[in-house]
Amino acid sequence: MDAEEARRELTEERRRLTELGEWSQEHRPAPSVQQEGAMGQHSADYGSEVEESMERQGLTDEARRQVAEIDDALTRLDHGTWGRCVVCGRDIDDDRLDARPQADRCREHQEELERSSR
Repeated sequence: MDAEEARRELTEERRRLTELGEWSQEHRPAPSVQQEGAMGQHSADYGSEVEESMERQGLTDEARRQVAEIDDALTRLDHGTWGRCVVCGRDIDDDRLDARPQADRCREHQEELERSSR
């Protein structure tokens, strides 16, 4: 994948995630609805509402994390360092960049990071 194609894909994914986050915010129940639910609903029904709201919040948190990764990749594109491992400086292989243009580590260092975070 070349830098221009990566920029297009990253920008499009950023737009999609941002819209998803906005949708999630718009469809979150208002606090008064949540309070009313706690008082006027069976606890199992309210529990389902709370769980659904937490799932939407989790989605928003995940979307924010992904947007931050994309922003970092766009910054690397601007600085001419995109496609190189932030740890060792070697080129990240094309298959990895095709699958995940925001990748910032070569396979070796990504696997090392994943092992250390377990």
